[in-house]
Amino acid sequence: MPELCRFFGVVIKMFHDDHNPPHFHAFYGEDDAIFDIRHVSLLKGKLPPRVLGFVTEWAAMHQNELLDRWQCAQAGEALQGIDPLE
Repeated sequence: MPELCRFFGVVIKMFHDDHNPPHFHAFYGEDDAIFDIRHVSLLKGKLPPRVLGFVTEWAAMHQNELLDRWQCAQAGEALQGIDPLE
């Protein structure tokens, strides 16, 4: 699973040829979650509240890039990284 970004201990990844809806995976310590890209919302899993806020803010800022990476992943193409939250 290619890594797209890393910030504040959070690792953002996306699978190639994954199921719909367009989404990404966020990992933080022992916690992990799946986020819907189009609605910038939590689909499954859990993260600490503060981390959930960081990931949601980052995803909203980079929604178009995430959708682009989703299309690339579905086509089996290499995924470029996305700038971290600062």
